Amino acid sequence: MSEAPEKTALRNHSAHWGVFRAGWADGRLVVQPHPGDPDPSPILGNFADALHHRARIARPMVRRGWLERGPGPDRRRGRDEFVEMGWDEVLDLLAGELRRVKEAYGPEAVFGGSYGWSSAGRFHHAQSQVHRFLNTTLGGYVRSVNSYSAGASAVIMPHFIGPFDAVARRGVTWTQVVAHTDTVLAFGGMALKNSAVASGGVSKHIERDSMRRAQARGTRFINISPLRSDLPEEAGAEWLPVVPGTDTALMLGMAHTLVAEGLHDTDFLGRFCVGFPRFERYLTGAEDGQPKDADWAAPICGVAAETIRALARRAAQGRTLVAMAHALQRAEHGEQPVWMGAVLAAMLGQIGLPGGGYAYALGALAHYGRQQNAVPIPTLPQGTNGVKNFIPVARISDMLLNPGAPFDYNGKRMNYADIKLVYWAGGNPFHHHQDLNRLREAFARVDTLVVHETAWTATARHADIVLPCTMTLEREDIGAAATDPLMVAMHRLAEPFGEARDDYAIFAELSRRLGAEEAFTEGRDAAGWLRHLYERTQKALEAKGLPAPDFDTFFREGELAVPQEEDDGGIVGRFRRDPDGAPLPTPSGKLEIFSETVAGFGYDDCPGHPAWLPPVEVPDARHGLRLVANQPYTKLHSQLDFGAYSAGEKRRGREVARMNPADAAARGIAEGDILRLFNERGACLASAALTEDVMPGVVQLPTGAWYDPADASDDRPLCVHGNPNVLTRDVGTSRLAQGCTGQLTVVEVERFEGNLPPIQAFEPPVPALRA
Repeated sequence: MSEAPEKTALRNHSAHWGVFRAGWADGRLVVQPHPGDPDPSPILGNFADALHHRARIARPMVRRGWLERGPGPDRRRGRDEFVEMGWDEVLDLLAGELRRVKEAYGPEAVFGGSYGWSSAGRFHHAQSQVHRFLNTTLGGYVRSVNSYSAGASAVIMPHFIGPFDAVARRGVTWTQVVAHTDTVLAFGGMALKNSAVASGGVSKHIERDSMRRAQARGTRFINISPLRSDLPEEAGAEWLPVVPGTDTALMLGMAHTLVAEGLHDTDFLGRFCVGFPRFERYLTGAEDGQPKDADWAAPICGVAAETIRALARRAAQGRTLVAMAHALQRAEHGEQPVWMGAVLAAMLGQIGLPGGGYAYALGALAHYGRQQNAVPIPTLPQGTNGVKNFIPVARISDMLLNPGAPFDYNGKRMNYADIKLVYWAGGNPFHHHQDLNRLREAFARVDTLVVHETAWTATARHADIVLPCTMTLEREDIGAAATDPLMVAMHRLAEPFGEARDDYAIFAELSRRLGAEEAFTEGRDAAGWLRHLYERTQKALEAKGLPAPDFDTFFREGELAVPQEEDDGGIVGRFRRDPDGAPLPTPSGKLEIFSETVAGFGYDDCPGHPAWLPPVEVPDARHGLRLVANQPYTKLHSQLDFGAYSAGEKRRGREVARMNPADAAARGIAEGDILRLFNERGACLASAALTEDVMPGVVQLPTGAWYDPADASDDRPLCVHGNPNVLTRDVGTSRLAQGCTGQLTVVEVERFEGNLPPIQAFEPPVPALRA
């Protein structure tokens, strides 16, 4: 293990949650936010003691069962011992296994898993690295599409308005909200913990001040969420608690009021939209005999009928923005609120106006609500994937458990691949996937699971081959995001932990063993790639006649400001200004309130217009509470859960579950008690925090606590640390998108009365002796 230097100067670096400067003083890492950031994220505090934490992986490890018996399905994954191995030996073994799988089954038997959040650096971007390696050395791999955060929205949005990125990242900006918006209907809220992060980094956190300035001008924020904390105090928001998962019903009730009282914009609907008459028949009940009015919606969503009508009337006054959080579509029928929000905005006639209309995911990440850069950022090319098979990202357990089985996706009938080898780098599915006991069973079915990791996550503990890789602070890189005007030189601040290597170095060695070194490296080392990738941005700046320092100057100075495009509202703003000359990229060129395409798929769980589709899971006598499993505020996903800030916010070492005092009193639960949350899928422990900021009938437990089974040998062990994904359902949002439904489920909660099990998640396995 390397020693920390005594004292160094502060140097620039970047993380997904902010640009910062760091150095060493008295053997400790000192981290300071970038001086230009008005609201830096406290997650930066997780770096302080992470580099040399006991949870780090020091040497390559191989699972004993795989080493002794060879590749094959094995229920001992996650329960077996590990054997330490030297780099040359383990890379020889791995290269041989990759060669075996390719020759026996083809690249169609390899799944390349990654989730892209391991580093803000654009070269040491694990997702790009592993995919480039598999493409150049094996000829391809079975890939995943979409994301856990936006699995449903990314598929449904092109059908009714346009591509996800073109609408979500190039639409309504915070600048527009501050200047123009009168009312923000924040469905799912705009929690600052979410907008604290952005893939590639963020130099200025502007959301809090933007809300403060808008509110001071007179903007009224309405937080439509089961959690009061989903908007910050600076917004001065009115809280409208709503039963989780019922936003579509609430919006339908509002839409009915607009029609009944003649408040909808018929001119906009006729000029810019198609399909409203079909939808109106459903809305008014002409189609099924049930008007979707406020009286119908009230008992579904837990909001009084008169409040729904008043909300609709308010929305029809002034400049109104219908803002949709990612959270709404991470649930059963998640496509519906995304679509219905746009329909509501269309009925108000404000789509495409500055600060008005429809804003998907504003506040969900620091990417959204900002202008686009006018020059490209460095990105590592991934090569060409020769395998056409893919899965929606959240369907990995389905694929591994059901090889060859058919599934529906976006109008296509497809079949799951028969996967023999999973190669995972830069992600922790035991954080973001659902029904973890089912995931354990799925990983037991493959021949080989390879994982690159910095620390002993549950994913690493379930692997056959574990390769220790460097943390971002242990390498040089370039931090950049397409929506942030600062490109950052990420300086190396520490020596690699133990024998950890960069992902690139590992893949370069493997590609050499597989006879594809030149294809993978193109003759460049890591430093050569950084210079090569920087040239793209440099040349674009030169073409615009702007300062374009050479790479050495950029890296020495530590950062480079880049120009941004005009704030013009993107494709939706241009469509509003010129619907004939700048049509939307939909089949009709207009906003599609009814989609012939979607209707033609014949999916009963995603019809041709937005609709209220009741969830399968609802509270009952066994499970009386709705669980909201949202993103944490103490970390990004599960990254550095052992870090100082994250650990300091736990109670008795466990994640904190918040619930309403009335629900707690009914169960004999007091502040600080250890809770057992359970349903038929599993159980976990968490510490109780009682607050009126959570509506009755709801318990909120964020994701991100590392999975920590009390007894890994059990098939359905208790997670003692507080990972809610032992409880969530592993089913798709619908046959259209097959997105993640991990935001909501039903549970029961009780006081935990037994001896409190210790937290073992951060304790590394003891290396076993080789036979």
